[in-house]
Amino acid sequence: MSSYDVIVIGSGPGGYVCAIRCAQLGLKTAVVEGRDTLGGTCLNVGCIPSKALLHASHMLHEAEHNFAAMGLKGKSPSVDWKQMQTYKQDTIDANTKGIEFLFKKNKIDWLKGWGSIPSAGQVKVGDDVHEAKSIIVASGSVPTALPGIEVDQKVVVDSTGALELPKIPKKLVVIGAGVIGLELGSVYARLGSEVHVIEFLDAITPGMDAEVQRTFQKLLTKQGINFTLGAAVQSVDASKTKAKVTYKLRKDDSEHTIDADTVLVATGRKPFTDGLGLEALGVAMSDRGQIKTDAGYKTSVEGIYAIGDAIDGPMLAHKAEDEGMALAELIAGQHPHVNYNVIPGVIYTHPEVASVGETEETLKKQGRAYKAGKFSFMGNGRAKANFAADGFVKILADKDTDRILGAHIIGPMAGDLLHEICVAMEFGAAAEDLARTCHAHPTYSEAVREAALACGDGPIHS
Repeated sequence: MSSYDVIVIGSGPGGYVCAIRCAQLGLKTAVVEGRDTLGGTCLNVGCIPSKALLHASHMLHEAEHNFAAMGLKGKSPSVDWKQMQTYKQDTIDANTKGIEFLFKKNKIDWLKGWGSIPSAGQVKVGDDVHEAKSIIVASGSVPTALPGIEVDQKVVVDSTGALELPKIPKKLVVIGAGVIGLELGSVYARLGSEVHVIEFLDAITPGMDAEVQRTFQKLLTKQGINFTLGAAVQSVDASKTKAKVTYKLRKDDSEHTIDADTVLVATGRKPFTDGLGLEALGVAMSDRGQIKTDAGYKTSVEGIYAIGDAIDGPMLAHKAEDEGMALAELIAGQHPHVNYNVIPGVIYTHPEVASVGETEETLKKQGRAYKAGKFSFMGNGRAKANFAADGFVKILADKDTDRILGAHIIGPMAGDLLHEICVAMEFGAAAEDLARTCHAHPTYSEAVREAALACGDGPIHS
């Protein structure tokens, strides 16, 4: 029986980051992982492979639509789907092998197999039982299913199946207009699929700033993606090669059908805790299947902790990473802090969409007085030169103190631009602090400064 200070169950972003931090702080650490590769959903069948396909398909879009205008003449490239899949797999392999290297570098043991917790202080992997002073559940999440709809990973697929379709579908129906559905829908639309998105709510990307939602939908529609909002899917009838999706419009209860070669069910994710034995141990769970924890990530059972998608909060890799580092430091006797008001969210379509903090809707609901500074990328020289002038930066600040409360960007490199604002919020900065910071010209980041200026006397370039 091996004995450790910490055993982490799950090697996704939360688990592997937590393990590395534990090892850096001098704790003898092991990670339980049943996949053949480390990295969890994110590196194997989520964030990383989807970004590879998004990048490849965006390059195709640039070649087809913008190269000629820049004087780059020639035949548009054809799509070799098999080679694109190879590129995606090479990207995955480089990242997962990188985690293996980091485990060896930090002397972290990989306990290969699926883990369970027979009792507090013990983790069973296969026939072996290992002891640990602290057990951390970082088991992540899996796609949610719609009642009565069978995902066969052939004609009806979830996000995992959508990453490895045998061929590019002529017609793709996406159920759900959240991040995953829109990213993967965007990939296949660029590759030539006719894409139709069906969403139960009356707006795409639930929870985002309403102005961003409207602008984003307009831009995606312009790119050829069709939307049916306020629709409840009733059934998906699939044969070996086709599917028929039946849905009802909520406004009038009328029923409609649409044919597809492939149906992507992208209706969210749920915590994955199957087989861990948490119920038998008496670990408290929420009605939504999340592990209940206190502010220090402790469960109701002494010595067992949980982080990431398995607990409450946004299901984001970087949120799990922050919790993993914080928990490692707590176990080592330090006093870390995760600021849940500054957790960014990004959609990696083109243009990208990024947000942090409050929206206008949440501020109105709170009754908080605020001001909104907005600047369009049409006024940004770099964006115009790069055919990337769609979208805007919006900064929300307290009306009296000018402290930044949130930001929403739709435009080029939005996910990267947002972090300047995240750092500012972490330091409690005012919009004027951003406005008075010199930004290099010509860069996309000047749009952030202009939006900050718009919170005061006004931007320069609009």
